[in-house]
Amino acid sequence: MLNRNAEALFWIGRYMERAENHARLIDVHYHLHGEEASLESEDKQAGDTVEPYLKWARIVDALGSREAYEQQYNNYNERDVLFYTTLDRDNANSLVSCVSHARGNLRTLREKVPSEMWDATNAFYLWLREKQPDDLLRESPHLFFCRIKEWTALFQGVSQSVMPRENEWHFIECGRYLERSENTLRIIKAIGNAASGESWNSSSAYPYLQAVLRSVSGYQAFRRYYADGISVETIVEFVVLNAAFPRSLHFSLHTLDDHMRKIELQDKQLRTAHERVIRQVGKVKADLACLEREDMVVDRSGAIVAHLLDASQQLGMSFAKTFFRMGEASA
Repeated sequence: MLNRNAEALFWIGRYMERAENHARLIDVHYHLHGEEASLESEDKQAGDTVEPYLKWARIVDALGSREAYEQQYNNYNERDVLFYTTLDRDNANSLVSCVSHARGNLRTLREKVPSEMWDATNAFYLWLREKQPDDLLRESPHLFFCRIKEWTALFQGVSQSVMPRENEWHFIECGRYLERSENTLRIIKAIGNAASGESWNSSSAYPYLQAVLRSVSGYQAFRRYYADGISVETIVEFVVLNAAFPRSLHFSLHTLDDHMRKIELQDKQLRTAHERVIRQVGKVKADLACLEREDMVVDRSGAIVAHLLDASQQLGMSFAKTFFRMGEASA
């Protein structure tokens, strides 16, 4: 497989997964905004409230785009933040940009992938590009983000059901699960930062704990394991260490490792580099295997999450240097 094809396939997986994860994260912050408004109405006499602009800034921070946002906009408000994160083509990580990039990569590979994948991605893009910020606010941002998740689920369903399990498939899935592992860690970091002033054992922290589960659609699955035992210990254990939940960090890394090992290469030098990347994945898995849930709970500074996130990002760079013509793919 030509390097440019491998790169395109890898980034199709990443961009479609990124679109879904960003929709989840933004939607959850909308939920938190409503929860905080209710709490603040009870706490006005104490003067313990969060400035509105900080709430919207938090969404931009969660996506790692504060500097780029502030170069374009003078302040933080609902309409500007919603437009920037969803429909702004100048933002490389907005929803419309992610879908557009995935579509562009897929266009170059139409003869190598099932036509149904192109049809699903193209229809998704055509639907999304017609949206306007006022449409989202009028129709409800929550319903819009639910529709984004439905579109990405359609793409994933098509790829799962019709794509041959060959190198092309494994490159897409490597991109998907590497992106998922990074985003799971970003969700924990972002919601942890939002709750930085709260005691995790207090009733006021409850919305933030639920937000972690909502952001990965894991509330019902969590209840099967822990019933009503919602606490920071059980939630972190579930989202990071659970081996069966498909959006956990553990599941994502192990699935990434599985797809990496199934890539078949003829060139001996490339196989050697490939094996190094597999060993690097193994090191991250080993770091995760050594963690206990108590380690994550006492990590109030976020050092462990930051370490795992950095390790995941290093994996992406190693993958790029091994397989891609340009040495490093750009997000």
